[in-house]
Amino acid sequence: MAVTTADGVAGIQPEDKTSLKTKLKRAERINRVRSLSLVAPLLIFILAVFVLPIALMLIRSVQNTEVRSAMPATLAALDGWDGVATPGEPVFAALAQDLVQTQKDRTTGLVGKRINYEVPGARSRFLKAGRMIDAGGTGPWKEKFLANDPEWGSVPFWAIMKRAGQTYTPYYLLTSLDLRQDASGAVMKNFDDQSIFLDIFTRTIWISLLVTLATLVLGYPVAHLLAILPPKHANVLMILVLLPFTTSILVRTTSWIVLLQSNGVLNDILLALHITSERVQLIFNRFGTVLAMTHIQLPFTILPIYSVMKSIPATHVRAARSLGAGPLTAFVSVYMPQTLPGVGAGCLLTFILSLGYYITPALVGGPQDQMVSYFVALYTNREMNWGQASALGAILLLITLALYAVFNRFVGIDKVKLG
Repeated sequence: MAVTTADGVAGIQPEDKTSLKTKLKRAERINRVRSLSLVAPLLIFILAVFVLPIALMLIRSVQNTEVRSAMPATLAALDGWDGVATPGEPVFAALAQDLVQTQKDRTTGLVGKRINYEVPGARSRFLKAGRMIDAGGTGPWKEKFLANDPEWGSVPFWAIMKRAGQTYTPYYLLTSLDLRQDASGAVMKNFDDQSIFLDIFTRTIWISLLVTLATLVLGYPVAHLLAILPPKHANVLMILVLLPFTTSILVRTTSWIVLLQSNGVLNDILLALHITSERVQLIFNRFGTVLAMTHIQLPFTILPIYSVMKSIPATHVRAARSLGAGPLTAFVSVYMPQTLPGVGAGCLLTFILSLGYYITPALVGGPQDQMVSYFVALYTNREMNWGQASALGAILLLITLALYAVFNRFVGIDKVKLG
């Protein structure tokens, strides 16, 4: 309530001040709730289709449920095993008990498949033991298992069996880095005939770098031309840059197959111009892969560079020229450094997108041009080894995050002006 002070100035009583503060806080709280309700659908969508799948992938890369869920009695019996000599009769009796259930559930092959990742031949060993269990009989089970297959007496096999029963395992991540654990759990280099993933990651990074460099060399002049042309002509050129987005990646990749094949248009042109005397292999190799990926990724490099170039005042170069710098010196010393944030953003975007390519290398590349995504699809769809597929995806995600961190450290996303 307003009151009049001794000097005739109107004031507010203390209780009215408190009431005003409460009303302001309530109004701010209502505004925050209203704002949150507006963005809530988008947040839920991002959580459902982006964050949750990534989280599930990361969990799957270390999850290890096959043996633990199917062989509980065996794992319980192995808890007291010393790991020095072949387990005793109680462990084999528990194994027989678990195999009776896995034969009913038809999961014996799944258990054997999981152990087979670390012990070649384990799947057939389990299936053979399952048939022995189906034939009936009673103990002593240790003698029967050893007679069925002497490898049941292998101490390293049982050590791996016990380790495979843990809820989480580093096996898939280690395999993705060409590493393995021995029977004692020590980490060491994987066998030469199984060490393929570091080469695949190196190949993926190398192809992505080639594509990024090619798009930068081709896209930088186009972006500069877009920035300096009058709006009438720049709009036409921008439409041409964005035109590839109107067709799918599959269609654009298939068109390169038509152009690059041995009897394709490009080979016909080379022969007609007498540049080559015979048809050249332009497809199913590294050249075709990089060329097709460059064509697809070119707009992603051009647009961030153009957005930064458009914000650079033309007076900067004119000022350098007026001070005696030549055209090339003014461009390299004054103009080009200001475009580096856009170059960094465009190259980073292209490189990250190239890391995850699958369709284009699969269609126009050869066996030595397949990237990590091909093997993720292979383990997901054909091998049904989702743990290995998730581990490869997790490492690819870590590489992507590391690249973004380096970019943000030296360039900073806040320096890229869009629009």
